[in-house]
Amino acid sequence: MLFQPREAGQGLLEYSLLLVMIAVVVIFILAIFGSTAVTFLYSNILLNF
Repeated sequence: MLFQPREAGQGLLEYSLLLVMIAVVVIFILAIFGSTAVTFLYSNILLNF
């Protein structure tokens, strides 16, 4: 075969795209719910710790 498929970098690219999509969803959810949800989660974590 003259050309071998280069799939090693493809897996890394797919994982990085998945992480970027998850980060965009998290930022979108935080933008919708605003600081009240963040404050509630932070205080809840501190109270249960």
